[in-house]
This record gives sequence, structure tokens and C-alpha cells, in this order.
Amino acid sequence: MRQGLNIVAMGGGTGLSTLLRGLKTHVEADGAWSIARLVALVTVTDEGGSSGVLRRQFGMLPPGDVRNCIVALAEEEQLLSQVFNYRFAGDSEFKGHSLGNLLLMAMTDITGSFEDAVLAASEVLAIRGEIFPSTLQDVRLRATLEDGSELVGEVAISGSFLGEKASTKPRHARIASIAIDPPDATPVARALEAVAEADLIIVGPGSLYTSVLPNLVIKPLAEALRQSRALRVYICNVMTQPGETDDYAAEDHLSAIIEHAGLVVDVMVINGRKPSEPIIAAYAVENQHPVPFDVGRVRELGVTPFFGDIISEGNYVRHDSRALADTIFRLYDRYGRARERMRRGEP
Repeated sequence: MRQGLNIVAMGGGTGLSTLLRGLKTHVEADGAWSIARLVALVTVTDEGGSSGVLRRQFGMLPPGDVRNCIVALAEEEQLLSQVFNYRFAGDSEFKGHSLGNLLLMAMTDITGSFEDAVLAASEVLAIRGEIFPSTLQDVRLRATLEDGSELVGEVAISGSFLGEKASTKPRHARIASIAIDPPDATPVARALEAVAEADLIIVGPGSLYTSVLPNLVIKPLAEALRQSRALRVYICNVMTQPGETDDYAAEDHLSAIIEHAGLVVDVMVINGRKPSEPIIAAYAVENQHPVPFDVGRVRELGVTPFFGDIISEGNYVRHDSRALADTIFRLYDRYGRARERMRRGEP
């Protein structure tokens, strides 16, 4: 009998790679907390930085988030991180580009497709998992704001202009909805297969409108999630994000997911430890605050809240990879094992 779980993790940005970094140590490990198959489904709507330049100049899918996932799942992560994340300086045409992005661009040209390039890079580096872009189509984000205006593109929506502090960013109206162009984009077939075979599907952590929802507004992928018999988990962000989730509580994040994709979540992970007062004060200067929560409202949305001590503090608050993975497994032991037995026809 197969040992370990089939896990699918969906997202983008630094959140997905942080999660993968914690989960990879359990791939084919001994004991109850073992992963038989780990799949990352990565958003491809990034338009900023090196990824944006390569996307505009060469018409390729943005490689940055995929690059981060490859590094996170690699055995020799420390060395590979230095190599893949190396950025060229000086006044050359390569300035600002990471070596990993250029490598994926070259492999796309050699193999003939971005999907095959990711597969080839993954095999060469013997990563502990599989990585699929959520779609192979050239998709762009489009946000409709509550004042009726629109923002087009990931950079405009997130306001992530290089070198600009959150406190100095121009404020736009609250986001009412997000969509992709073209609206009928299709997911990668192997991504749908992975979702269908999963025991556990994890959405997030990451920026709600530019990392999490871009995958969920791909209609066939959202439908596959709604039909899945896996335990479906959403990891909520710890801090609000200027331009995307100002004044959002945990239940507001969850409501946005349900409004866009339907009920694709069974359990929501919420950080149970308040950051230190100096960290909170530093974040407040940049218009960021700890995400509050109302347990009753989360349950009213049909989702079970689950608390964990999942953060680490330095100069910033970040999800802690190891603590996040441990929380996920404790959560699955509590809510997922019963589903597993039912699928096998056991009492």
C-alpha cells in the first residue's frame, strides 16, 4: 500500500516557496508525517522585475516564482539559492536579471516549451517534488475596483514598484474583484491530474489578489478544487498588504476566495501568535497590520479555523517553514485521516 500523502500546494510569490521548503523534508520520509508526492502549482501572472522584462522581450511565461520553487525543493538549497538568485550588476544588458531566470529562458528555447523547461530543470537538479505552471497561456490580471475603475497587470494591482515604500505608494480604491485575460485560459493537464489525485490541497500563503486568486480564477482549476475529495486548506496571510488587503480580516480573505472560486476551502490556518510590539510598530509605519479574525464569521462561511504558531521574526514577520509544515500535518491528522479512511472504504 502506498505510504505518505499526495499533496498539492498552490500559490506564488515567496509564500509558496516558504511552504515547500518546510514540506520537502517530509518527502518519502519515515513515520506518519510522510509525503509520497508533492506538487507545486505556480501562478504565472508576474510582470515585475526580471520576470517582467523577459516576459515582454521574449514572450515567455514569467520564471521568477517557478525559480523560487525549484530552489526551495532542491537538495542543495543553500548553494543553488546563491547560484539561481545571483543577479547581474553593472551597466550590462543583463543588469537586474537573475541567473535562474536566464537559465529557464534558455531551457524554454531548447526544449520548446516552458512546461518542458521546468520539468528538465527539475530533473537535472533532482528536486524533491514536481512543479507545474497553473497555465501555459499568456495571462494578465485585471482588477475591478469598488469605484468602478480598473487596474491591469500584477504590478499596477499590487503597487509593487521597485524601491517604493508602502507608505508612499498611491492608494487606489478597494479591490472588488479580480479576473484574468483571456478569461477562458486553460490549466496544465498534469495540474488537473494532480488535484484529482491529491489527499491534501494547500492554497497559499501569499498575496491574496496577485498570488492566490490568479490560480483560482482559472475556471477548470477552480472546478477541480470544488469537486476534489481532498482536504482543502487555505493559509491566511499574517499581515495586511497595502494596495491589496488594507483593513482585511481573515474572514475577508476567505470571502474573496469564495466569491471568486466557490467553496474550495475546508479549513483555514490562522496565525495564533501575535507579533512583538516593536515589529507591529515598524509595520504600522508602512500601513501594514496583523490580520485580525472573527472565528464565528469564518465558521459562518462554511470553513473550520485552525490556529498555529507559524511565524518567525527578524526584521520582518515571515511564515516559518518548519512550523508551517508541522501545523499542516497536525491539521491533517485531525481532519484528513477520517476522509482518507472513507476513501479506502474503512470504518
